[in-house]
Amino acid sequence: MFSGMNTGSSERDETVTADAQSDGNQQGETQAGQGLGSKAPEFIKARRALHLSWQVGIFVIGLAVVVVGIIMLPLPGPGWVVIFGGMAIWATEFVWAQLVMRWTKRKLSEAAQRALDPKVRRRNIILTSIGLVIVGVLLGIYLWKFGFTMPWKIDE
Repeated sequence: MFSGMNTGSSERDETVTADAQSDGNQQGETQAGQGLGSKAPEFIKARRALHLSWQVGIFVIGLAVVVVGIIMLPLPGPGWVVIFGGMAIWATEFVWAQLVMRWTKRKLSEAAQRALDPKVRRRNIILTSIGLVIVGVLLGIYLWKFGFTMPWKIDE
C-alpha cells in the first residue's frame, strides 16, 4: 500500500547509514538490522508535515523527561536513569541521539568487562576492605573520645 510513497528519509540519513555499514569499526556496525534514522510509522513518514510535527512532539517529550532527570540529580530519585530514558525517547527519531545511545551502550559494556576482570575485582575488594578498616578505626576513636549517647538522652 505504501510501497510507492516517499518514506520521508533524507539523503543525509541514508548516507550516515551507508557510511556506518561500510565502516569496519565497532561503532559503525548496525545491531541486528537496526539502522539509523526515524522509527516513526510509515504513514507518518510519508507526509512531511505530519512527520515534522511527530519529530517536534518526540523532541518536546524527550526534553521534558531529560529535564525531570536533571532535576532529580540532586534530589532523591533515579536521575540518571530518567535522563537516559529521555535520550532513548529522542533516539526513536533523531540520528544524533541514536549515535549517543550506541556510544553509551558500548562504554557501559566495556566498563562491565573491565569490572569482571579478576585483577580489577581483587583491587576493588582490597580498596574496599582498607576503606572499611579506616572507617572502623575512626568510628572507634570517636566512640572512645566522646562515648555513645542516644540522641534523645543528650544533656544540654
